[in-house]
Amino acid sequence: MSKEPKNSPSGSSTLSFQDLSINSSPSTDLSVSTVSGSNNCSTCKASDSGIEEKEECEGSEKTSLSSSSYCYSVDPNEAKVRTFCPSKPHKANDIRWDAIQSVKARDGDLSLSHFRLLKKLGFGDIGSVYLAELRGMGCLFAVKVMDKGMLVGRKKLIRAQTEREILSLLDHPFLPTLYSHFETEKLSCLLMEFCSGGDLHILRQRQSGKHFSEQAARFYASEVLLSLEYLHMMGVVYRDLKPENVLVREDGHIMLSDFDLSLRCCVSPRLVKSTNEPSCTATSYCIQQSCIDPSCRLPACVEPTCFQPSCFKPRLFNSSKTSKPKTERTNAVSLDSRPVLIVEPTAARSMSFVGTHEYLAPEIIRGDGHGSAVDWWTFGIFLYELLHGKTPFKGNGNRETLFNVVGQSLKFPEGSNISFAAKDLIRGLLVKDPQKRLGYKRGATEIKQHPFFESINWALIRGIHPPEIPKPVDLSFLNQTIKSTLPQNDKKASDSDRSSGPYLDFEFF
Repeated sequence: MSKEPKNSPSGSSTLSFQDLSINSSPSTDLSVSTVSGSNNCSTCKASDSGIEEKEECEGSEKTSLSSSSYCYSVDPNEAKVRTFCPSKPHKANDIRWDAIQSVKARDGDLSLSHFRLLKKLGFGDIGSVYLAELRGMGCLFAVKVMDKGMLVGRKKLIRAQTEREILSLLDHPFLPTLYSHFETEKLSCLLMEFCSGGDLHILRQRQSGKHFSEQAARFYASEVLLSLEYLHMMGVVYRDLKPENVLVREDGHIMLSDFDLSLRCCVSPRLVKSTNEPSCTATSYCIQQSCIDPSCRLPACVEPTCFQPSCFKPRLFNSSKTSKPKTERTNAVSLDSRPVLIVEPTAARSMSFVGTHEYLAPEIIRGDGHGSAVDWWTFGIFLYELLHGKTPFKGNGNRETLFNVVGQSLKFPEGSNISFAAKDLIRGLLVKDPQKRLGYKRGATEIKQHPFFESINWALIRGIHPPEIPKPVDLSFLNQTIKSTLPQNDKKASDSDRSSGPYLDFEFF
């Protein structure tokens, strides 16, 4: 999502909430069939440029979608049947499902009139996102509002449909939940979660030195890694990872947002038996200072040849000075040879030129065509920025940035005090040849076994205490702010609109 400007352009298209007519038969129908599996392939490609400039703005406001439990007046007796989505077990106990069902049972389908818009959270290439309250229920949601006429005129309709398809698939602790979708004559709306903690771009700028500690960066990176693994398993190449799109929930855990640049593809998850013998020697992949230092020109350091999981010893089986009993060694070998799940959509292919300049993979810039490996490149840029407060290839302008991505070697800032393992992981992810990039063949399976993530217990990651817990949203302050900005006498608004409470204007661009 792009940052919200202080002043809207004079040529912006503004639609007043009270002037919108709710119509069950929209002129442009964005409805798409629900995708039931990850093996469904999308043959549509975004032919237009999705490039978005990245800005450093201390006070920027980002789209905030999240699973915060701001819902305080749902009457259990009103919800006749508990109707959470059966295909989304991670959100099965979310009280907002009850609130929505209660409204539907009373009024039928949801519409914009059921929501009170409190604040504009941000905007992107295809729409704006608002913080909205479900009237009479006290539940907060993020509503993404898209102008259907604009989508058609700018040929963004397929991107909007793709995003909705992807959101309908997702059921993961670190990914958004699509609660509902409804339309008016002019608008298409997606009802999603609200995140009270903003995004990692804003949170990073609040840190000392405008970068995270390695421990905090490892926490956020590990949750993003699991999100990307799940998306790839579902046949989705994300293609837009950056701190602005990583939102922070009320409990401090993260959630990815913005899927309008994502690619749908085919994937065949499979179990692969691990080999007991390492497929490379210890010298072909190292994390020693001599190999991390830019002055190192050894082939194994400049262009590692092995990124197989067997090259990284899981922390449970690291060798120690004291020898273990034979039975323990046998059990370790048996566990190490268990099959691993590979979910990487290696056959994915696209020629689209989409992304953010500083995060674009070299193969996208060169026009070679790209696949799922672009997500591992952006993951490396993402981790670099969390640790250093800037991206590694940023130039004075977009053209210079793109040139640096393709032609400049990776360098770490002088005096960088991050660990050898962190540098090694970033170096493995930022290999310019996608076929030699860490994660190309086995995806997240390879990356999770890297020494940088040695301390992460992947099975219990949601039990890790986050580095920072956001402050609760003060709804009373929001309500006072909205009331103070409303016109006292609005002759354009109908009586029914006045009685329904405060409103905001929809702004696009």
